[in-house]
Formats: sequence, C-alpha cells, structure tokens
Amino acid sequence: MGNTTAGTASRAARLGPLSLRTRISLLLTAVAACLTLALGAQWLQATRASIDEEITAGTRVCEQWLTVLAGAPEAGPDAASDQQLLARVRSAGRVRANALSAFDATGQLLYVSPAPLYKAGRDAPAWFARLIDPHVQPRRIVAGGLTLILTPDPSRASVDAWDSAQTMALWAGALLALLFLATRHLLDRALAPLEQIRGALERTGRGRHDLRLPVYAARELNLLAHAYNGMADRLDQAVNDNVRLYSECELAQLMQASVERERSGIARELHDELAQGITAVRALAGAIVQRTAGQAALHGHAQSIIAVTNDIQQGIRHILQQLRPACGDTKNLNLAIQRHLSLWQQHYPQLALQVDLCADAAPVDDAVALALLRILQEGLTNVARHAGAAQLRVALVLCRRHDGDWLELSLTDDGRGLPTSASQPHGFGLQGMRERALALKGELSITSQPGQGVRLCVRLPVQGVRLDEMR
Repeated sequence: MGNTTAGTASRAARLGPLSLRTRISLLLTAVAACLTLALGAQWLQATRASIDEEITAGTRVCEQWLTVLAGAPEAGPDAASDQQLLARVRSAGRVRANALSAFDATGQLLYVSPAPLYKAGRDAPAWFARLIDPHVQPRRIVAGGLTLILTPDPSRASVDAWDSAQTMALWAGALLALLFLATRHLLDRALAPLEQIRGALERTGRGRHDLRLPVYAARELNLLAHAYNGMADRLDQAVNDNVRLYSECELAQLMQASVERERSGIARELHDELAQGITAVRALAGAIVQRTAGQAALHGHAQSIIAVTNDIQQGIRHILQQLRPACGDTKNLNLAIQRHLSLWQQHYPQLALQVDLCADAAPVDDAVALALLRILQEGLTNVARHAGAAQLRVALVLCRRHDGDWLELSLTDDGRGLPTSASQPHGFGLQGMRERALALKGELSITSQPGQGVRLCVRLPVQGVRLDEMR
C-alpha cells in the first residue's frame, strides 16, 4: 500500500505543472483515443473474418479446379498424361490467394507457382500478420503420378489490411490532435474569466476591496463572481467598521486621559490648597482651645471647629481616594481592589460584601488596571446610591481565550434591579464605564430583572491594546 501511495504522489507531482485546461483536454483526448482503439479492434476482427472468408473461398475454388483437371478423361497414370496435366497447371500461372506446388511420385518438386505481382516485395509486419491471418490447412490432390499441394497465401490481403490500418491510424492521430487543440481553445475561452477572478483575489489580498466582478455567461463562474462580490462588500464594511472603531477608541482614550489629568489636578488642588487651609484652621482652633480654658463658651466653639475640621478632612480624604486609586501603583491589581473595597466597606457597613479575586498573579497593563479600578469605583457608587441592596458580590476572574488572556470584573447585588424600560441605562456613570471599556477594546454588559438585582460585568484584555494594533 505504501508503494501505491508513493506512486500516486509521484504521478501527481509529475502532473502538477499541467493546467486545468490541459488536463481536461488530455482527458477528453484520452477518452476519444480509447474509443478509437475500440473501433480499431472491431475493424481488426472484421478484417480477419473477411480475409478468412476470402482465402477459404479462393482455396475451395482452386481445389475444385484441380480436382476437375485430375479427373479429366485424358488424365491417366502414364507419364504423358502427367506432363499434359503439369503443362495445364503451368499455363494457369498463379492462382488467387494460394501457392500451388507439384511433386512427382518420388517427391521431387516439379513446379511452384510464381510469386504474386500485386504489391510485390512488400509484406505486413509479422505481428500484424499473426493477428489477421486465417488458419486454413493446405489441400493435397493426387492426379496420376503427380501430387498437387495447394497452400493458402493471405500475404496480399495482410498487406492491404496493413495499408488500411496505417491510413486509419494517421487519420485518427490527426483527428485526436485536432480534438485536443479544439478542446483547449474552447476551454481557454470558457475559463478566461478565471484570470480576472484571480486578479481580483490578488487585489483583495493587497487590501484593496473596491473591485467588483461582472456577470458572466457561465452559471458556475457567475456564482463564483457573486460570492466574491459579497465577500468584498463584507470586507469593505469590516474595514469601515474598524476605521470607525479606531476613531472611537482613539477618542475614548483621549477623553479618559483628559479625565485622569483633571482628576489628578483636582486632587492636587484639594490636597495642596483646601487640605492645607483646613489644617491651618484646625491649628488655630487648637490654639484657641489652649488659651480659653477659663472661657467656657469660647472654648466650646473652638472644640466644635476642631470637630468640624476633622469631619472635613475625612471627607476630603474620601474624595482623594475616589480621585486617585487607593493602590500606590496598579501592578498588584488584587491588592488595589482589596484596599478600595475595605475603605468602601467602612463607609457602608450595612452591606454584606463578598469578594472573590483570581489567584493568578500575572502582570496587568497599567491602563487596564486603572480602568478596572475606575469602573469598580463607579459600580460601587451606583450600588450605594441606587440599588437598595443588602448583599454585594465582587468577583475578578482571569479568562483564557483564543485571542489572549482577559480579566472579567463583575458586581452582582440583590437590590431592586432596573425597570424593564431601563434595561439599557444611559446615565453618565454607565456611559463613562462603557467608554473606558471601549477605549481598551473591552466588553461591558448589564443584566437585570425588576426586583432581582443587577449584574455589571466588564471584560478587558490583560495586556491592554495599542492604537497601532487596530490600524
């Protein structure tokens, strides 16, 4: 079986350079050649039967003529009669399709008929003669003291058949060559659009989708052209969608960068200006407390100022935590999420918080980590303000997909849920989360049923995305 497979592969390799047109032309020519050979075999059989009939008939006629000569009244057993019979045989010359020999009583050859003059010196090839020569036995006739041997000779009929076979072979070869050339020409015309289709595919492979193929007369080629045009339309639409997505991602990243700069600026102003001013007020109030120990009313007001400044400082610290992720850096995303959830739990102790973070410590892109933290902050704010929930589950899962590793952050509460008309809410907070996910080619989904809580889920690629990858 291995040898058969190797032989098939070898034949395929030899036929590899042949074009489809040449293969079809050769196939049709080979079929026609097989039919020609079959007709040739039938002709050969018919020719053999015809020669057999001709030789048999000629031999029978000669045998009857010799029998008549041998039985004539003047033929007798004496030498004169033998010489007279031999003279008649000689005068007859060559008999048709037979060789005639005469022997005396001692077996000495007295006469042999002359060689045929028809196509003298020519004979059919031995292999061809064996195919068509009939097997007719020689005839032996005794007349007085002579023995006449009549031997069938189909050589002239074989030469005629050989000449006819050569002529038919030449005509058959010419017709087969003409068939091959005609088939190749017709196929070249019928398959000419394939070159146009190939050019269109090469053009598409180079990123140009503006070419459309025309309608062809052949149904199969027309279907192929229709399929190509549909593919080109879809590719063109996909390119336009990618360009639009690139523009949206670029705009979203610019907006997020601008928002982060604004957050950082506001945080600096709060820390450098307001926080320092409150610290100064608190210091002054502390000084007043120390100097008004004997003035109860003034002393009490100063202590109230200190208490208020403490509350204001706590509020400013909370605002700064919202403006700046409580993580020092974004390399350890799990730790950053845990710190932020701990601070948030301190402000909302009435909510039962369940946290499930992935154990994988793979490095996360800074932009991805920051986006997840901002989305977490906004999601927690929405739960605290609008959900009316008693329980909240926060989960971070690493998903391994065919297009790389993705992080999935989900917030699931058991609150009042969203009304049916608001299954796709468009608040500023949710819009901001969508923009952050879009900027990193991520996915954000919100599922909810009235009275059954809300599930917010965002998926982002671990290594982020660069705009040059989308070009």
